[in-house]
Amino acid sequence: MIQSGSCLCGGVQYEVAGDLSDVYNCHCSMCRKLHAAAFRTCAKVRVDDWRTVKGQELLKTYESSPGEFKVFCANCGSSIHTKFDSKPEVYALPLGTLDTDPGVRADRHVFVGCKAPWFEITDDLPQFIEND
Repeated sequence: MIQSGSCLCGGVQYEVAGDLSDVYNCHCSMCRKLHAAAFRTCAKVRVDDWRTVKGQELLKTYESSPGEFKVFCANCGSSIHTKFDSKPEVYALPLGTLDTDPGVRADRHVFVGCKAPWFEITDDLPQFIEND
């Protein structure tokens, strides 16, 4: 099944032809700030399964930490994916930009040691201080 997604302004559209794997809720301060939310739900996708359908020229990159690059829409700021020098074969895809139901759900919370103090995790998913 092909997943499709887009940014807030619709200038960037993408498709993922392969499976989404390793789905988790990340509570680190970078994810919270990038998404202006209590956490980011993301999955791993193979780079070979990714296709930017529209708006390649709008994609901008920010190196958030050494070797980790946040890719976002230059018009609206939507986070499109993260790429890694250490794992060039995968992207981390924030599920919030998907326009389709990926059919997968998060299986854990990571970096709960730095979660937002105003947010309470109320589900029964395992919680990890770091990304174990």
